Amino acid sequence: MEALARFGFELGVLKRIRRAGWWQAGVRDPESVAEHTTRVAQLAGLLAAEGGADPARAAYLALWHDTQETRTGDLPHTIKGFVEKPDPRAITAAQTSALPGAARGSVRDAVDEYETAESPEALYARDADKLEMLLQAVEYRDVGVQNVDEWIASATKSLQTDLARRVAEAALTLSSLSWRVR
Repeated sequence: MEALARFGFELGVLKRIRRAGWWQAGVRDPESVAEHTTRVAQLAGLLAAEGGADPARAAYLALWHDTQETRTGDLPHTIKGFVEKPDPRAITAAQTSALPGAARGSVRDAVDEYETAESPEALYARDADKLEMLLQAVEYRDVGVQNVDEWIASATKSLQTDLARRVAEAALTLSSLSWRVR
């Protein structure tokens, strides 16, 4: 149980790691990796439910998609060409090596499924990651950050499911404040 507690403390680091790419867009205090992950998991569950897949599984995959950043930090896309992207499976293996078998296997299987991107749940989780970035870009744009078009274009281009593309189209026609109860 000590290993679970230690890993719990490590996961807490995600609350303090900021999404570094947004600094390049001029965002002074971007959201944390944990804040990003929360909405990714929520969106993954919603997409999966609407698409006829297992929402709990999609949300679970999304919960683990960036946990490796406790070891690497959030690496912006501008590292391409300078630093090789670390292997999420290898980092997860190191992170979970001391965990009891069932917990270790559950996390490793989730990361592998997400990275393999063959199941409907993994596709929805991956699309949720991109949709979350798109929504965040729209929110930043709505408060005056001007350099978000690159993030919106990248997110939109990366979407793999028709359902996620339709959500993105809708999001781009709305203000981030349009959710408010009227």
